[in-house]
Amino acid sequence: MASVQEDDDLEAKYAVRYRRLARPWRIAIMMVVSTLIVLAINQIFNLGFLIGEVMQDARYLYIYAGLILSMVFIYFPATRRSAIDRVAWYDMVIIAVIAAMFSYYAWNTERIIFEAWEYAAPDLGIWLSLATWLVVLEAGRRTGGWPIFVIVLVCSLYPLYADRMPDVISGVSMGLGEAATFHVMSEESLFGIPMRVAALLLFGFLLFGVSLQHTGAGSFFINLAFALLGKTRGGPAKVAIFSSGLMGSMSGGPVTNVLTTGPLSIPAMRRIGFSRGYAAGVEACASTGGVLMPPIMGATAFVMASFLGVNYATVAIAAIIPSLLYFFGLFMQIDAYAARHQLHGLPEKELPRLGDVFKEGWYFIFVFALLVWMLIFMQREARAPFYATALLLVINQFTRHRWSFKELGQYLQSIGGILAELGGILAAIGLIIGALQVTGMAGTLTNDLVYLAGDSVLILLVMGALTSFVLGIGMTVTAAYIFLAIILAPALIRAGLDPLASHMFIMYWGMLSFITPPVALAAFVAASVAKVSAMRAGFEAMRLGTIIYFIPFFFVFNPGLLMQGSVVEIFTVLVTALLGVWLLSAALQGYLIGIGQLGYGAIGWVARVLVLGGGLLLAAPGGGMLGVGHGTLAASALTLVALGALIVLVQRKATGEALHFTL
Repeated sequence: MASVQEDDDLEAKYAVRYRRLARPWRIAIMMVVSTLIVLAINQIFNLGFLIGEVMQDARYLYIYAGLILSMVFIYFPATRRSAIDRVAWYDMVIIAVIAAMFSYYAWNTERIIFEAWEYAAPDLGIWLSLATWLVVLEAGRRTGGWPIFVIVLVCSLYPLYADRMPDVISGVSMGLGEAATFHVMSEESLFGIPMRVAALLLFGFLLFGVSLQHTGAGSFFINLAFALLGKTRGGPAKVAIFSSGLMGSMSGGPVTNVLTTGPLSIPAMRRIGFSRGYAAGVEACASTGGVLMPPIMGATAFVMASFLGVNYATVAIAAIIPSLLYFFGLFMQIDAYAARHQLHGLPEKELPRLGDVFKEGWYFIFVFALLVWMLIFMQREARAPFYATALLLVINQFTRHRWSFKELGQYLQSIGGILAELGGILAAIGLIIGALQVTGMAGTLTNDLVYLAGDSVLILLVMGALTSFVLGIGMTVTAAYIFLAIILAPALIRAGLDPLASHMFIMYWGMLSFITPPVALAAFVAASVAKVSAMRAGFEAMRLGTIIYFIPFFFVFNPGLLMQGSVVEIFTVLVTALLGVWLLSAALQGYLIGIGQLGYGAIGWVARVLVLGGGLLLAAPGGGMLGVGHGTLAASALTLVALGALIVLVQRKATGEALHFTL
């Protein structure tokens, strides 16, 4: 098992964008984060600290954004070649400017609202809005990279030249000053949905996720997985699925999750014979898939519920079957790979005892149960994570993991880093949304996508998938979803697709860049842990995660996979999908239970293609928009699989290999 120090070294090595802060700056970050926590609790719980009343949301958002943007310029250096052991003088100037600007906005909140400064601001307000625009662009570049910067720059400037664009993408135009004040002082741009969701809904879940990481939840879930699955065939890889899936669900960060569980799971996989690339691919897929797993879903479920105007339980229930299919596919691929390469589990004497694991970390289950109960039965989406976090931190102080002031400081600094990264990206996304809203392009874009697709739902979905993938590059999962929910989801719904299925579709495709080359950020980080080529790990992750590219299309064509419809329909699509995913997994790894290895050489590839085709036909849900019955799909699938099996058996007989049933 890797030591805590090794984990810290890995995190320092692969999170190279963060500065190593000197003590005064660490104290500053702790003070800022503490202030943000107090402000968030005051606003979300309606407590009225100090002033006896709750602030206007607008004033709270100005203060929140000012503190978040300040942390961006503390944590993130200007370039990769900039010094990372100190805050540059020009960043100190920017931080001072941010403090002055957002203090001005907070002080004048009532005037901004009641005098409609978004359309008629005083000269000082215009100049400050222009400066804020530049600061947000730079914050987006530092947190999201150059692709985010270029996209946001072009889109946020769109109001200046919208009337000179071709008719299809033309819109209402305005001057530079008007655009700047709209971006900064309206409720539709910088302080629109992305920032509001982050400050009023996501904040508590970010606290909860960081609390889990700093109280030993990662070790608990890994030890629990080893106790349950460690001795099975390919055990360590199955452990990665279990532990990374659970942690990813609660943390919502694929890269952070890889750095948390990867240093333990990847060496264990290597020890029993998994290749470096395969081990990295498994960890990347499991960590990324955690965002799909209910009930937490990395906090994205709560944002989705807010967009759809439904309760959280509706989204969590809908996510059960798609996430089950994804992790079942991973599990069966690993089992097939281990069987084909004769990889056994770890010796039982080296594994932790289940009773000891629960004795050590029982309270994580208790806290998790409390959170789920409050979310589903009490429907306290914004407040529930604060209660769960408070309970977890109190219990932690009575265990051997209890914190000293040093650990508390590290905890606050981790929160600051996550808030800064997410806040910088969301602020930049807000500018894009504001530009589309003020020019009228938000509605026009929806109509244009539907028009380009014509009457073909499949073409619209392919266009939506590619758009989601491209726009999701460089963003966190939640940020990508919020952006796509505003820009793309309305087009899918306008075409007649189920609203919940449409939002789930964009969420799935928006996160695929984490395991798809040439981006594959989660896979590349896992490759660094495994000490293997980044592209090799990326392609292994892509192959292991193959089913996730199809699942979104499946549940759009038949929402039965989202628990919508009759019990018979839901049960039918679930059973056929599970069988189809099992066959897909067998084809991808070249090993089918009952048959064994799927042939050799060219004959083997033919057999695998036939089984793959059969798996796709069986996994594709009949009925619904697909227009083909379950029986027809199943019969076609079984025919292809039978042909593939027959080819394998004929090859074995020709080579004199014994025919026998194998697991």
